[in-house]
Amino acid sequence: MPKIDKSNLTKAQWHAIRDERRKLKELEENKKTQIVIDEQPSIRNRVRPISDKRYVVCLKHGEKYDASYVNTLYSMVKRNCSLSFEFVCFTENTNGLDSNIKTMPLPQIPAIKGWWYKPYFFSGDFPLDGTILYIDLDVIIFRNIDKLFEFCPGEFCILKDFNRSLRPDWQKFNSSVFRLEAGSKRFVFDNFVKNPLTPIKRFHGDQDWIYDQIKKDYNYWPQEWIQSYKWEMRKRPTMVRDKNGKRNFSAPGNPIVLDDTAIAVFHGEPNPHDCIDPWCKEHWK
Repeated sequence: MPKIDKSNLTKAQWHAIRDERRKLKELEENKKTQIVIDEQPSIRNRVRPISDKRYVVCLKHGEKYDASYVNTLYSMVKRNCSLSFEFVCFTENTNGLDSNIKTMPLPQIPAIKGWWYKPYFFSGDFPLDGTILYIDLDVIIFRNIDKLFEFCPGEFCILKDFNRSLRPDWQKFNSSVFRLEAGSKRFVFDNFVKNPLTPIKRFHGDQDWIYDQIKKDYNYWPQEWIQSYKWEMRKRPTMVRDKNGKRNFSAPGNPIVLDDTAIAVFHGEPNPHDCIDPWCKEHWK
């Protein structure tokens, strides 16, 4: 604002003019602030407001796992989570699922099957609003998992890939268990659906795609919380194939269970219901 010559003004006139100039200055500052906000809608809308709703979600597609795997996962979560939550299965086939399990359809994306549906859980149009804890079907949950909701609240959390058992400096993801706020990191899905066949051909699986997309702002679960059953808890025992070609341990054994471990992950074979270990038969139910 231009300077004003006060020499010809009374004290009362100057105070009135000064007050008016202050009001004009405040209006100009407010306009600048509004422009800055309006010019950055991507920052304002990057993440939906955090809801207090909690969901445990899973994915069932095709015939690799039948309804018993979803029902057993639901049973294990119920026994081992004292927090309020809703269990939701995303699937194209609801036959045989426990009536207490909420089901939602998978998106219709050509050429997508199996684990390649996982990027959908990052979608900005994901139909649930709140904290999403995704868990694969091929796991055994045997201790309380409240900490998976309480750890680094509001932030994205995922497993460090189980190659960590051979290489401590290994930094890639394993997507058996991850948590995010619904609608956050939507670029993981947006970039995927632009041309799904490209990442499918380029990457071995969904977790490599997720790792490629999320360069920062992630947290690894503490390694002792979620362990590979055959690589970490059974320390890579000798494997054999049965008459149907399925792999299993050459002999049953007892896993090494750390004090803080709550989930055993069965990547590859054997699957939990096939495992010959008595420990698995006791806890997979």
